[in-house]
Amino acid sequence: MVRYNPTDIEPRWQAYWDKNQTYATPSLKDLPPGTKKRYVLDMFPYPSGDGLHVGHPEGYTATDIVSRFARACGECVLHPMGFDAFGLPAEEHAIKTGEHPRVQTQRNIDNFTRQLKLLGFSYDWDRVLATTDEQYFRWTQWIFTVLYDTWFDHDQQKGRPIAELSVPDEVSRQGEAAIEAYRDSKRLAYQDDALVNWCPKLGTVLANEEVVDGKSEVGGHPVKRIPLRQWMLRITDYAERLIDGLDELNWPSGIKKLQSDWIGRSTGAEVDFYLSTSADADVSTAPYEAFKRARSASGFPAKPGDDCLRVYTTRPDTLFGATYMVVAPEHPLIDKLVTPSQKGLVGAYREKASFKSDRERTDGDRAKTGVFTGTYAFNPADGRLIPVWVADYVLAGYGTGAIMAVPAHDIRDFEFAVEFDLPVIPVVDPPADHDQRDDILAGKACFAAEGLAINSGEFDGRTTDDVKSSLTATLNEGGLAEQAINYKLRDWLFSRQRFWGEPFPILHEIDSEGNPTGIKRAVPDDQLPVTLPELEDFKPHGRPEPPLAKADDDWLIVELDGKRYRRETNTMPQWAGSCWYYLRYIDPNNAEVFIDPELEKQWMPVDLYVGGAEHAVLHLLYSRFWHKVLFDRGHVSVPEPFGRLVNQGMILGEVEFSGYVDEAGKPITSKNVRKDADGNRVTKDGNPVEPVSYSEDEVQKKGEGFILKSDPSIKVDSRAFKMSKSRGNVVNPDSVVNQYGADALRLYEMFMGPLEATKPWAMNGVGGVRSFLDRAWRMMVDDGAEELALIDAVVDTPCDEDQRRVLHQTIRKVTEDTQAMSFNTAIAKMMEFTNYFTKSETRPREAMESFLILLAPYAPHLCEELWSVLGHSGSITKEAWPKWDESALTESSVEIPVQVNGKVRGKISVAPDASQDEMKEAALAADSVKQAIADKNVVKAIVIPGRMVNLVVK
Repeated sequence: MVRYNPTDIEPRWQAYWDKNQTYATPSLKDLPPGTKKRYVLDMFPYPSGDGLHVGHPEGYTATDIVSRFARACGECVLHPMGFDAFGLPAEEHAIKTGEHPRVQTQRNIDNFTRQLKLLGFSYDWDRVLATTDEQYFRWTQWIFTVLYDTWFDHDQQKGRPIAELSVPDEVSRQGEAAIEAYRDSKRLAYQDDALVNWCPKLGTVLANEEVVDGKSEVGGHPVKRIPLRQWMLRITDYAERLIDGLDELNWPSGIKKLQSDWIGRSTGAEVDFYLSTSADADVSTAPYEAFKRARSASGFPAKPGDDCLRVYTTRPDTLFGATYMVVAPEHPLIDKLVTPSQKGLVGAYREKASFKSDRERTDGDRAKTGVFTGTYAFNPADGRLIPVWVADYVLAGYGTGAIMAVPAHDIRDFEFAVEFDLPVIPVVDPPADHDQRDDILAGKACFAAEGLAINSGEFDGRTTDDVKSSLTATLNEGGLAEQAINYKLRDWLFSRQRFWGEPFPILHEIDSEGNPTGIKRAVPDDQLPVTLPELEDFKPHGRPEPPLAKADDDWLIVELDGKRYRRETNTMPQWAGSCWYYLRYIDPNNAEVFIDPELEKQWMPVDLYVGGAEHAVLHLLYSRFWHKVLFDRGHVSVPEPFGRLVNQGMILGEVEFSGYVDEAGKPITSKNVRKDADGNRVTKDGNPVEPVSYSEDEVQKKGEGFILKSDPSIKVDSRAFKMSKSRGNVVNPDSVVNQYGADALRLYEMFMGPLEATKPWAMNGVGGVRSFLDRAWRMMVDDGAEELALIDAVVDTPCDEDQRRVLHQTIRKVTEDTQAMSFNTAIAKMMEFTNYFTKSETRPREAMESFLILLAPYAPHLCEELWSVLGHSGSITKEAWPKWDESALTESSVEIPVQVNGKVRGKISVAPDASQDEMKEAALAADSVKQAIADKNVVKAIVIPGRMVNLVVK
């Protein structure tokens, strides 16, 4: 018997595709004029040591179907794959074992490649790349030098070469160092002090993902936030363009909103609060008056001096309600603000805050903490002195690192004011019918909405918007405030204190003593790539500086143009290589430029980009930023890299069933279990319970939930979880392929539901899809024969009318659904086709061939084999996509039941568009109906076009 055997078929056709380079990307210039291009891209994976799990192939299968479909439609398709290969796990492995990260990384890449080929994806493997390839990160480094050489012209709203930056005369007169410092202050790539996670016990700087609740993920040691010199990218200069560019993109609206919210454009005002020269709240206002006179003459400066605190607020209308100020523990003026009497308290508080993550500090549920600095500031709205506090709920990296606190109209400020007994002055009148109005006006509750101004001097009775603009304008006349646009987006911290990453192509000039002069330069293009040095080991050296600082002077020290330099020892983050890989796929082996301009014009932008929604913000935002810089500098021809974006949903582990038992082991229904004050699970009576797991065989479905088979009164919880090693619910695609075949896995992942939906895995579902493939095989193959042969039912005669209709309905449905990426409904239609023709005594070859071309993008191995069985020598991949015939979609006649007094007495055949009179006439002419009527009179005829005729007789 010759049965469908994927373990034989699939490897054979994968070898054929490799040998014949079936999926190599054609050159567009060699194709007929007008040939449409289709660039289909997956978000490339990080090659972890665990390999793929069944969640990964979902998006890859979707893009593979689209690519195969486009090729069949005559399009020129670029469908590449690569690896985002720099990453922390490989470095952690190197620290433990001493094995170079490159060794394990390549081992993982080899395994991923094997698994991807096992699933039959039609990638152009000649274009494969890894971000760790030296000839790849050579161009990553080159792009960084472009960023370093660029400044953003706000008037022209574009990036320009640093050589075109006009240096003020007063700066030029100060010499080369001052000129370089000025240029550095404008570059898109610059250095600044930024907080890093320093673990003294481990002796290394940790990435954010290596820190859990303020402790190292490895060992659980305390982690402290300390400032360290870091490379930053001035992405904030591009914030407006990054928002505006979203309008033209064919992306899900939810993803656009996530990006827009992350950038966080808001309109408000920057306001300067003059600091008191004394900690005495009754100090003379003379210095403040002098400050105001100077500001009134000079106007609002671009940068504040050390004599004031600058805040940004979206609610300048509430200035009269500011009763205190708060600065972040890391604020640069903190040492100036703290009085001698408060120095010890503030120092201890700052030290404690340094061990907290930003998430911990901004958690809304935690109690507010803080310390008074001893200093006051003048509220510019009314001249009142208000105290300046330091508190960790304010972050140095957000806004200016200082806030004016308006406890009557901001919940965090209100909680802080209540905690430390600070004044609460309402300045916005809530509606008369507000249920907390009395408490709000008494300063006992917070009101964050808009309304009419109160307790605001001349502005009383005016609307929020009116006070915002009027008060800002008044303060601006005095040089104390200015209308401003602000963004939540912060400049991108772009360096890591790790070994396994791209070295920065930057040189720091040093003097004869080896001390830095402050002058930097980029590594010349002809000396790229800067490769990683050879180190004796990869263990941390115990100091808060990068591991590359351990390298020998042969690598560290460079002589160039008669000067000595020290290499930059930070490395780039993993994001770097993923910011531009889509460009390198187009021209992966070019040693002269990062991409041939003509090829870039032919292929960009990416037509379809598919990946997980977890990359909705950072990866996409960073890639768009780099691309816009390259566009401004003339290196790419389009302003946006990704035209259409689709996010596949997550595939969860199999559904898990759980419940509870009491101390005696008796099952307790889950709806009667709650948490006590300590978080323990107890019954309604307070008796403790223990969680228990149930197998699928022990439960049964009832309504929307599940119950225990042995006791139907017990309700059981059911839930699917994200796949993870810790839960033990990871499904390896290798095992699925071994049991069911790659085509079954591909088809099942597309049949589970809409591509964008989150879906639980069910192994029995794979078996159901495999049964469909078995039926498709038996529809054409004589599985009772000793050797592979067509079944006798496959004939060379044309389709009859019904067969032709089913065929063309299937072609239309599968075509439209594949175009719409509604793969599950396309598969359902092909299942209907198979069921119909399996029952047919004859199966015309034309129908079988068209069906295989439709199914080929979904189940390519099976279709190649059956195409061969049908007598074809070439690959089905080269066949043109079938077109449907509109005239074949509808039936020439339909069978209609005829009722007499409600009972079916016969059937008639009429045209689908027959009128009511025509249907009635045909019914009365039918012999069986005549017999049923006999000598009775028809008193009424109920006719439903295309459905039925009911004759009422007496």
